Amino acid sequence: MVEQENLHSEKAVFIGVVLEKNGERKVLEYLEELAFLAETAGAVPDRKFIQRMDRPDKSTYIGTGKLKEIKQYCEENDIEYVIFDDELTGTQQRNIERELDNKALNVIDRTSLILEIFAQRAKTSYAKMQVELAHYQYMLPRLAGMWTHLERQRGGMGTRGGMGETQIEVDRRIVKQRITKLKEDLRKVDRQMATQRSNRGSLVRLALVGYTNVGKSTLMNLLAKSDVFAENKLFATLDTTVRKVVIENVPFLLSDTVGFIRKLPTQLVEAFKSTLDEVREADILVHVVDISHPEFEEQMQVVEKTLQEIGAGGKPVYVVFNKVDAYRNEPYDEFSLEPKKPENRTLEELQHSWIAEEKTPCIFISALKKTGIDKLRNDIYKMVAEIHAGRYPFNNFLW
Repeated sequence: MVEQENLHSEKAVFIGVVLEKNGERKVLEYLEELAFLAETAGAVPDRKFIQRMDRPDKSTYIGTGKLKEIKQYCEENDIEYVIFDDELTGTQQRNIERELDNKALNVIDRTSLILEIFAQRAKTSYAKMQVELAHYQYMLPRLAGMWTHLERQRGGMGTRGGMGETQIEVDRRIVKQRITKLKEDLRKVDRQMATQRSNRGSLVRLALVGYTNVGKSTLMNLLAKSDVFAENKLFATLDTTVRKVVIENVPFLLSDTVGFIRKLPTQLVEAFKSTLDEVREADILVHVVDISHPEFEEQMQVVEKTLQEIGAGGKPVYVVFNKVDAYRNEPYDEFSLEPKKPENRTLEELQHSWIAEEKTPCIFISALKKTGIDKLRNDIYKMVAEIHAGRYPFNNFLW
C-alpha cells in the first residue's frame, strides 16, 4: 500500500469556513468532531481557525490573510499538521502548501484523515484491501501535486514521440493498474462472502447501524454476549461482525457494521459497499443513536442519507437512543420570552416527543449502565418472532 502520513502525537490545528448556510456554532461543532478524528489517529488537537466567507476560495480554500495568520501560529507553536474540514482539490492543497512555505507542516483534509484512521484500524486482509482501494482512488486525481519534478522524463529508444513518459504518467498508470487488481481481488472475496451469507439459511437478520462512536459494539456485546472490540474512539469497528443470538428460543443473526460519519469519503462508501451487504440484506435495521450528543438529530439524518446511498433506505427501522446516562440539557428559564430550543429539552420531553410520534418504534437505553436492556431484548424478541413465525409457521412454540 502507498505509504500515508502517520500522526504520532504531533500537534494539529483545524480549519473551517463559516458560510451563509451554516452558522459559527455548527462549524465549531464540526471542527470539534474533526479534532476527535485527529485524536483517534494519534495527533494532539491544538487550535481551531474559522473564517467567514461567501464561498471557499477556489485557489486556497481560505483567504491568504488567514493563511498568513495560520502560518505564523504554526511556526510559533511547533504545529505539524494543518487539517481542513472539507476535501481539498489538488490545486488548493498545492497552493496552501506554497503559501504556508514550511516543509515541517503537513496539509491534509478531512477525507485524508478518515482514510488514515481506516488504514490504522483495518485488521483483516479484506478490510486492508478496501482501505487501500479507497486510498488509491483518492490519490489518483491528486498525483500531480505529489511531484515537483515533472520535467524528469523516462524513455528513450522505442518510446512514442521520442520524449518518453513523464514521471506523473508512469505513476498514474501504476496506480490505475493497482486499482484494477484490488477490485478484482475484492470481487473474489465478495463472492465467497455472498456464498457464506446464502449458507446461513433463512434466519432473521438484524443489523446494527448508526453514526460512529454511538455504542453499537457495546450493544452487540450485551445482546450477543460476544467480545467485539469497543472503544471510545471513532471507527473502532471496521470489519462486519455477525453473531447468532437466541432470545426466548427464537434464533436470529445480529451484525455490527462500520459506523457512518458526516462527509464520509465517497471512495470509502464505494470500497465498503460489499461489507455493507449485511445491512442491505437485513430484515430489520437497529439504528443506534447517541442521545447525549448535541447534534444527534443531524447524525441521524447522516445515517439515513447513507442508508439511502447504499440501497438500504426502505427497510424497517428500530431506533435505539443510547447513552441516556450521559444526556445533559441546557436549563431553560421559564420566565424567558424566548421559545424553548432543542438543547433545552429534558430527557423526559425527548422521550415523550419521539414515542408520541409513533412514526418509528424506539427505545431509550444505556448500554454502558445496562438501563432498559430487558425491554430492548423483549422488543427485539417480538419483532424477530413475528418474522420468524411467517417463515416457520409450524413452530408453534414461538407463541
